[in-house]
Amino acid sequence: MQWIDLRSDTVTQPTPAMRQAMFDAPVGDDVYGDDPTVLKLEALAADTLGKEAALFVPSGTFGNQLALYTHCRRGDEVIAEDNSHLVWHEAGAAAVIAGAHMRTIEGEGGVMAVEAIERRIRVGDDIHEPRTGLICLENAHSNGRVMPLSAMADTAALARAYGVPVHLDGARLFNAAAHLGCEASEIARHVDSVMFCLSKGLAAPVGSILAGRADFIAQARRKRKLLGGGLRQAGVIAAPGILALTEMAARLDEDHQNARYLAEGLAKLPCIDLDPADVHINLVWFRFNAEIDASELMSALKQAGFLANPPHLGAMRLATHWQVSRADIDRLLEVMQRVLSD
Repeated sequence: MQWIDLRSDTVTQPTPAMRQAMFDAPVGDDVYGDDPTVLKLEALAADTLGKEAALFVPSGTFGNQLALYTHCRRGDEVIAEDNSHLVWHEAGAAAVIAGAHMRTIEGEGGVMAVEAIERRIRVGDDIHEPRTGLICLENAHSNGRVMPLSAMADTAALARAYGVPVHLDGARLFNAAAHLGCEASEIARHVDSVMFCLSKGLAAPVGSILAGRADFIAQARRKRKLLGGGLRQAGVIAAPGILALTEMAARLDEDHQNARYLAEGLAKLPCIDLDPADVHINLVWFRFNAEIDASELMSALKQAGFLANPPHLGAMRLATHWQVSRADIDRLLEVMQRVLSD
């Protein structure tokens, strides 16, 4: 069966052009710094984000944790939004790798109030207190919402005033840029370092980028090696990343339009609470306002050829990507209409 996979945009398969690029890629030894395809990808990524340098890393979690490890001293405190990926989905790695701990703030739609951040920044030299080593933002947020540029600018100004660096978990940075109608560099300019994934909606099979100042990336490169992330003939996996940036980033609005189309259809179904205006990118979150038979729903979706993550605590998420069409969405809505109307 040809599955339509709506679990996440991490399930995207490389395009035919990416597979050919992998086959054709000139390679070297990236630990020696002489893989030409990796160098091309890193230069392209740095230029695209308006940063001095960039580093190819195996995954988004690797990139985020490498950023924390490079920015922070052991025992530092990292300020982050309470529902952020760093807090919920990175296996407590900050404590293990960087020796830092997370101080979380409950945000509004994933956005931390500047006043709340300021109250948590450690000031002075009280020996009882940890040092505030880093502020972390997430844009787009994993709840599917995009942080306004004004909120990022306000946070950046606050951080500069206190001398605290800012890192951006930009796993879906280019989705955020597409929603805001701006270049990715307009988002990245407000932070000291930024990670983005090549392997989500951009459809590369593996890899992420960490970007920032040249001296920061030089330190991160050394620590990437320490963590086992030094790769050899990595051009074969960097090549699709180049196409991710040059071709796939330009088509993300199509995924967003499909997500809004899906959201509008779901909002008409019984038992579902969803405001399509809350769908900013390719992630459609919704809640069930009545008891449903989740096992029946999941079974019906699977029988119809759809893969999806089951509801959790009354909420469910569906993701669109380059391998999900309008016709697929129409068929999905038919299945859900049938099950939820029984």
